[in-house]
Amino acid sequence: MKAVMKFRGHETFFVRKGWISKGLKYVNRDSLVFMGTNGNPMDILGIGSNMVKSLRYWLQAFTLTVEPASGKREQRLTPLGQLVLDNDPYIEEIGTLCLLHYRLASNCEDATAWYYFFNEFRPAEFNRDDFVLQLSNYLRIKGVDVSERSLEDDYNCIMSTYVPRSKSSPEKVRAESNIDCPLGELGLVDIANKRSKTFKKSEIKKDLLPPLVALAIIVEQAR
Repeated sequence: MKAVMKFRGHETFFVRKGWISKGLKYVNRDSLVFMGTNGNPMDILGIGSNMVKSLRYWLQAFTLTVEPASGKREQRLTPLGQLVLDNDPYIEEIGTLCLLHYRLASNCEDATAWYYFFNEFRPAEFNRDDFVLQLSNYLRIKGVDVSERSLEDDYNCIMSTYVPRSKSSPEKVRAESNIDCPLGELGLVDIANKRSKTFKKSEIKKDLLPPLVALAIIVEQAR
């Protein structure tokens, strides 16, 4: 049986600041908010139709919500989702970001490219072609066929998730239109050479990772 893997579920949109908070808030109010049962989700969430699909995906990729594979496609908060909503609804704590990153990077089923990038992909420096080629080979061994375009879109989204625009495109940064992903604060990916479009990975700095979050991750991995 082939492994369950998912690619390009993000609709090419990385998580913007405020999205997770908004998603948790409205799913908690209405489990069918993404289905349009009780109103147009674009009007309720204040984002476009493809962004609605993207947010729905991201909430599940971060394991903040869960929905059944068939039948009524309602979303429910997971224990983690409820914990974040109750204690850090605006995603302001670095520990919350560390935990969300861990859940995303270990979610091989819903965020396969993220799992591969952080757990299997080893080059010290890399570009998009390096990643796509090695991931394609990895998937071929697994018996999974995915278009090169989808893998390229996943790579671009990973870079946008972890590399703030203040580094990648500082000329495009405007105070009134800051749409960086909050995970960029973790410093896990940096630019190696801007001209050749090569990047490098880093580890979370020990002083950024709260001890209780580190303990929670260790306990979960030991299960």
